[in-house]
Amino acid sequence: MDVQINHGRDPAARERGTGRRHLYERPHSDPGWLRNLLAPVTRSRFAWLEAALVTIAALALAWFVDRADPLLLKSGFPWPWLVPTLIALRYGVAPGLGSALLLAALWLLAYPAGTPWPTPFFVGGGVLVILAGHFADTWNVRADRANAVNDYLNERLTALTDNHYLLRLSHERLERDLLTRPTTLRDSINELRQLSGGTAADAPDAASGLPGTTRLIEFVARACQIEVAALYPVRDGQLVPEALASAGEPFELDASDPLIALALSSGQLAHLKSADMLASGSRYIACAPLISATGETRALLVVQRMPFLSLTHDNLQLLFVLLGYYGDGLEYARATRELMDAVPNCPSDFGLEYGRLVRLHQRSGIESSVVALSFPRSEAHDSLFEHVLRRGRSADLAWPLQTAQRSVLVNLMPLADTTGVAGYLARIETNLRNQFDTDFERARVGVHTLHVTGASSKTNLVDLLQRVTTHE
Repeated sequence: MDVQINHGRDPAARERGTGRRHLYERPHSDPGWLRNLLAPVTRSRFAWLEAALVTIAALALAWFVDRADPLLLKSGFPWPWLVPTLIALRYGVAPGLGSALLLAALWLLAYPAGTPWPTPFFVGGGVLVILAGHFADTWNVRADRANAVNDYLNERLTALTDNHYLLRLSHERLERDLLTRPTTLRDSINELRQLSGGTAADAPDAASGLPGTTRLIEFVARACQIEVAALYPVRDGQLVPEALASAGEPFELDASDPLIALALSSGQLAHLKSADMLASGSRYIACAPLISATGETRALLVVQRMPFLSLTHDNLQLLFVLLGYYGDGLEYARATRELMDAVPNCPSDFGLEYGRLVRLHQRSGIESSVVALSFPRSEAHDSLFEHVLRRGRSADLAWPLQTAQRSVLVNLMPLADTTGVAGYLARIETNLRNQFDTDFERARVGVHTLHVTGASSKTNLVDLLQRVTTHE
């Protein structure tokens, strides 16, 4: 049986040799000890201690060179100020000024009483340190915001990659298994979204942080033709030998099995034909970790028995992707579930993305926006509504909804602040003017906006929907 399995979630990773976890890691080449010293990749937790030690060492060297003038006031160039300037560039204004205070302390200790205070020396050096520190603080804030945006885009890229892979498999399976397996992967996606969100019926499973595990393993076993399997929780990197749910007849877990160890250590799909398993025996066929959107392993699915004809690359890869799709929804399940309870007809994609953007604002203060356009119900206005719906940005999530009096387009715009909203509205209105010789005012189109924040996000969205559906 020659079965080759890709251990990553991305199918193209078979050629790249990478897996799911690499979307969250930001590896960098080793710049060498000198580059790390001058331009550290991360800010040290011991910035104040480093600033003090470096300054003291530099002042000790200057004192050794000229004990009568340790600040080198007569050298023609303020050499000691290079040290506070460098510290300010690395750590900001406060550590740089702290280093400058050490220079002032050395002047008080080393120079005789009555020596005139070197005002240009200290004022000029202090201004230089403040400018360098302000530059460092400004770019550190921008770098933190850019990292937060990149983290959000990484999460969305992972979801898009899984969606693309599931879409490709859905077309293949429709051609091959339409008569024998009526459940499509579109139904699979909807089922997994409901499971990761959790419901009242899933309360026993939700207590472990993994809602709907019984339905999850039943669904995965049916979709991937698994006969005997069990799902075990993973806490702090350790496998808990008490199954959350199982399919088929129960079996006793061997936690020391090499296949389980390989799956937990790599965070990837492991099976009997894995490269590290060729020389080792295992009583299991495959082990698939369930990984959340943050890259944390939350559970491990252990497969003990499945039909021989089902042990193929596509089938095992589908198993891993389905578990990952469920895991992606866990990180935002609570916020999404609260929103879905408050707005029952809200699409699951919209609720999940809204929850992600709320968390992004709570973590880094980066704004996103919701724009709702409300059209009167008539044949002419329905044409305008359909036209605007087709003109949405590729990065946005559109939620069209209709009532007896209004047609409403609720557009979720990630990473768009007030300027981005203004640009979107101007583009839509210009397009309406060019295509239909009208604008928002003449067409009686209501424009409502909402900035996504971490405070009262659910209430704000409910209020927005009430305004747009009752707009006259």
